[in-house]
Formats: sequence, C-alpha cells, structure tokens
Amino acid sequence: MDNKNNALIIVDVQRAFDDKKWGERNNLMAEENICRILELWRNKGWQVIHIQHKSDNPNSVFHPDNEGFAIKELVAPIEGEVVINKKVNSSFIGTNLEEFLRLNDIATVVITGLTTPHCVSTTTRMSGNLGFNTYLISDATAAFGITDQNDNYCDAETIHLISLATLNEEFATILTTEQLLNIV
Repeated sequence: MDNKNNALIIVDVQRAFDDKKWGERNNLMAEENICRILELWRNKGWQVIHIQHKSDNPNSVFHPDNEGFAIKELVAPIEGEVVINKKVNSSFIGTNLEEFLRLNDIATVVITGLTTPHCVSTTTRMSGNLGFNTYLISDATAAFGITDQNDNYCDAETIHLISLATLNEEFATILTTEQLLNIV
C-alpha cells in the first residue's frame, strides 16, 4: 500500500439504493465501514474522490431531480473533496477520473461503494487494467439479490462473494476494512 500517492474512491453511495425496488441486500454495515475509512483518509489529508451516478432519465432514482441522486449523509463530500458524475457503470468512462489520478501522481486506489457486481466491479476492473495498484474493500461494498436469465434467484451474499472472487488478485487486492486500517 502506497501511503503517499493514494486515493479513496467511494462509488455511488447514494440514496437511490435505499429504494425498496432493489430487494434483499447483504452487508448492511457497508456505509459504516466506508465512513470509518473516510474518516482515516480525511485525518491523514489523503485524496478522497466521490463518484455519483447521474441518469438522464427523469424516472430514474439516479436522476438529479430525484432524492435518490443525493450522496448518503454518512459519507457525503466535504469542501475540497472531488465529486465526479458518471452515466455508466465504470467510473472511468466518460469522466476525468483517470486524468485526475495521473495528474495528481496517484498510483494506488482504494475502492468502496455500491454495488459490488455492478459499478464497484466495473470500476475495479478498469482500475486494475489501467495499471493502478488497486484495493477493493470487501465489507465496504454490498450487493443485492438478482434473478438470472433462467429465472433463478441468486441471493445478495452469493452475488457479493462471487463478484469479489472474480476480482481477487487479478484486478485488485481484496481486503476487509480492518485489514486496510491495519496497513495504512
């Protein structure tokens, strides 16, 4: 872990994910764990980047006119922290995230947020592919249960664990919040 040139990336921790339409969720402590990591980053004066999903569809819970667009209060940005809006799963596509990281000589990123199999996973894969030293914090992200193409329901915990397994040691180093806090 590079303690100087690092950034904490918090992906899509927005009120939209409180909507009942998503169904069952695992790891209800994800936001608390993100908050613990965020407090450490702020205390050390390290770079914090908030990613906020912004939909063009007025009916989407992620549309700026809807309350779901707001970043959850527990991890809301403070003055001086970067907020980047995105329109797709990857925090790197259609944004200046990569440029910002490179211009600020950031070599290591720590990724947290919602949800594990979607925006967190896609951002983690791209981060690793772009050559950043990438850490994903397993208990600072969460998943929802989903139904597959054959109408089989996959529970949230299984989705979460499989998503982490597909990223482990190929795209990122997977750590828990405690493991991260013990090495920084």
